[in-house]
Amino acid sequence: MVVLGIDIGAGNIKAGMVDEAGAILAARTIATPPDLDSFLPCLQDAVKWLLEATSQPAGVGVGCKGIIDPDSTRIETLGGGLHYLEGLRLSDLIGMPRDVPVFADNAARVALAGEMVWGAARGRQNVLMLTLGMGVGGAVLADGRILRGHCGVGGNLGHITVEPDGAPCICGNRGCLETVFSARAIEGEVWSAVHRGCASTLTSLFRDQPQLATCRTIFQAAAEGDELARTIVAKATRRLGAALAGLLHVFDPEMVIVGGHVADAGADLLVPLREEVWERSRGLLGRDVPLVEQEVGDKSGIVGAAGLVMATRA
Repeated sequence: MVVLGIDIGAGNIKAGMVDEAGAILAARTIATPPDLDSFLPCLQDAVKWLLEATSQPAGVGVGCKGIIDPDSTRIETLGGGLHYLEGLRLSDLIGMPRDVPVFADNAARVALAGEMVWGAARGRQNVLMLTLGMGVGGAVLADGRILRGHCGVGGNLGHITVEPDGAPCICGNRGCLETVFSARAIEGEVWSAVHRGCASTLTSLFRDQPQLATCRTIFQAAAEGDELARTIVAKATRRLGAALAGLLHVFDPEMVIVGGHVADAGADLLVPLREEVWERSRGLLGRDVPLVEQEVGDKSGIVGAAGLVMATRA
């Protein structure tokens, strides 16, 4: 059996045929078009090419940012350059035959679905997942079911308030977790310090173009002993750990899975994060909740989207 996984992002649309072992058999990547008139033929051409290269899938899984109704695949809200998809059903856009079911959900829940089928959440009933990238995505597996809530925003962990008078967030709130721990937040702290001329190897490297100081280079500088980078990373990690400890008290999960490109920092992030969470949660929980990296290695989102089909059909 093969399934079609599709990831719709602001920069690219990625689609691929995935087998039961989670291997990508064929894939296409196209630049995300600027409007609906261009979007439809681009997406459908990519799907047609995949069908001709392989075979008709048993189902289609679609991951996309925003709030998506999984029952109808309708995109309820979606900001940014993809706003033209709001109000449309993803099952209608793909153009598959009626006997091929289409499943859709937001990107973080899709990542969790992939972990449920092929990754760290296999056989688990209660799991938290954080996707740490330009923002902070979240998903919750509660008693064996992905939590969606009354209006479809359940598990949106990046928008819990951690600083009541903090920085404005894109969601309209202030001081969300996303404003203190995300690639944008960490890079913003460094850009500000570089502009002020703070002593740091980052200032030497990026004085003229601070926007080139990415989260990856900041974590690397911290690991190499740069004091400015270490201070910024430690502060951000402490805040993430504090928020995560609170979430453990709410959901009491078996484990926490961390994914997204910020998590590529590996032990430089996970070791201090585990310590922070343990210090803040051991008094009530009385146990050490495993904090692990995402096991599904595919960064494209294709395998996760395919996992949505597998998890739903199981």
